[in-house]
Amino acid sequence: MAQPENVEDLRIELESLKYRVKELTDFIENGSMPLHWVNGDGIIIWANQAELDLLGYTKEEYIGFPIQNFHADSDIISELLVKLSNNETVQDFPASLLSKNGDVKYVRISSNVLIEDGKFIHTRCFTRDVTELVKEEKRKNELHHLLAESAERLRLAISASNLGIWELDLITGNIQISDELRQMLEIPIEVDAGGLLKDYIYPEDKEKVESHISDVKYRDNGEFDIIFRFLKSNAIPVWIRVQGIIQKQVSEGLHRVVGCVLDITDLKNSEEYHSKLVAIVNSSFDAIISKTLNGVVSTWNSSAETIFGYSADEMIGQPIIKIIPEERLGEEDYILEKLRAGESINHFETQRLTKSGKLLDVSLTISPIKNANGEIMGISKIARDISEKKQEERRKNDFVSMVSHELKTPLTSILLSSQAMQRGFKNNNLEIGRNLSVGIENQAKRMTSMIQDFLNLAKIEEGKIRMHFEYFQILGLLQEIVSEARYISEKHIIKIQCNSSHEVLADRDKIGQVLTNLLTNAIKYSPEGGTIVLGCEKISNASLRIFVSDEGVGISNADQKELFKRFFRVERKELANISGFGIGLYIVAEILHYHNSIISVESEEGKGSTFQFVLENKD
Repeated sequence: MAQPENVEDLRIELESLKYRVKELTDFIENGSMPLHWVNGDGIIIWANQAELDLLGYTKEEYIGFPIQNFHADSDIISELLVKLSNNETVQDFPASLLSKNGDVKYVRISSNVLIEDGKFIHTRCFTRDVTELVKEEKRKNELHHLLAESAERLRLAISASNLGIWELDLITGNIQISDELRQMLEIPIEVDAGGLLKDYIYPEDKEKVESHISDVKYRDNGEFDIIFRFLKSNAIPVWIRVQGIIQKQVSEGLHRVVGCVLDITDLKNSEEYHSKLVAIVNSSFDAIISKTLNGVVSTWNSSAETIFGYSADEMIGQPIIKIIPEERLGEEDYILEKLRAGESINHFETQRLTKSGKLLDVSLTISPIKNANGEIMGISKIARDISEKKQEERRKNDFVSMVSHELKTPLTSILLSSQAMQRGFKNNNLEIGRNLSVGIENQAKRMTSMIQDFLNLAKIEEGKIRMHFEYFQILGLLQEIVSEARYISEKHIIKIQCNSSHEVLADRDKIGQVLTNLLTNAIKYSPEGGTIVLGCEKISNASLRIFVSDEGVGISNADQKELFKRFFRVERKELANISGFGIGLYIVAEILHYHNSIISVESEEGKGSTFQFVLENKD
């Protein structure tokens, strides 16, 4: 190096040296490469700004502290310090540093040591941040691992399930299938793609499959998904679902479809069974309900809607106690106790509430719903509306009571009349005897009529009633019935309105029972007397209307709807003392049914009633 010639040259050279030192210092202090020095005791004695920025510390928080405080792995920094203490040079030594915010920075450290007079002065450490590279490598390794696991899981899944792999080349038409698929569908080795489509697809499904494949050829991408029947080697059809992904090559256009085949025969059979079960449940006239063990309704069929008045939307998710009367809430504990003991409950008769608040007689059949492990998961209830049955039972009980009373009354009357006759004849009082004999006859006829009604009811119930059809003059029958009725009615005026020429085709005796029943009712339910008319009128060349009208108490619209049902009786205070069994009009309706006719009534309370029916008229 040339010596300066004078002081001025020396000054200029010194200024130049200072500038270079300043530039070098700035380069080291503010350069982008993180740098730091560590002394022989492992204490950080200097770090540039890039080092501080890397880890987020200030000089006061970083310089003067052991380097180990900032390494995530103490073994790594210990190894690094040992190497440097031995005056080794390290290149790209992997380490992990702790940032101020707790993040770990993955770095590569290159360093050597400044030695003076054999003494360790400090390290010269260059820190290179490779965090993103390490994270990316980790992500790549994880993806490779997941891919390997997925491939293994797929292989195991294919081996363990009814799943097969296939590939269709849309250019050549060739189909490749996996060994699992051949085994699953029992496809012989020698069968090619053409053979598959020709011989193994169920005949009724061939057109659908071929159309689907043809459609795929003109699509750029998307999915292939079709369900059809496939014939195994024994010609027994199985249901399969064929799915795939359409793959497109830019140079050649649409090339292939790759996918899998799943045997869904069991699923189809299950769906069919479920559909049948749903159809049965929905078509049942009984309410079929399921609920959780906590009593929350989970299903509610259409009959439940009809019987209880609540829609499925109103009941599903609601507690079943919504339809249980308060006084019967204890039944739920009894039911659960029985079910937990493994018992079912059959024909448990109780009462439930409808939406309108009406109490309903029902018969419950209750069973537990179990899972595959036999654990009770819920409860199934079948509720049958037995209101009509209960009403029938009450009517029968009332009927038995009435029979006892009604038969006892005429018998008592006959007995008393007989005893009085004996006393009358003893006193030679013939007038008393004659009157009493008429009473005995009337009571005997009344009992005969009742017994005849019972016999007719039994025949109708057993389907043994027989008809003898013939043409006869209806007027003559009306006159006979009125003549007999006048013996038991002194308060009423009974008239006949009928042309003597009218003849009808019917069973004369059975129509006589019908008219007798209607006339007797007219007399009974016109307690204050009045006019009763038996009549007939021609309504067409082939039809004759026959009617009985009175001026009695009349019948409400509600009672008219029930009037011809077995054991039905109008329940009104003013009629409480009028005897009857509630079978007369039922028998009338049934007899007329055998004549292809219908009994009808027109009535208004307090103004009387008219009963009428139509018979075939002789031209």
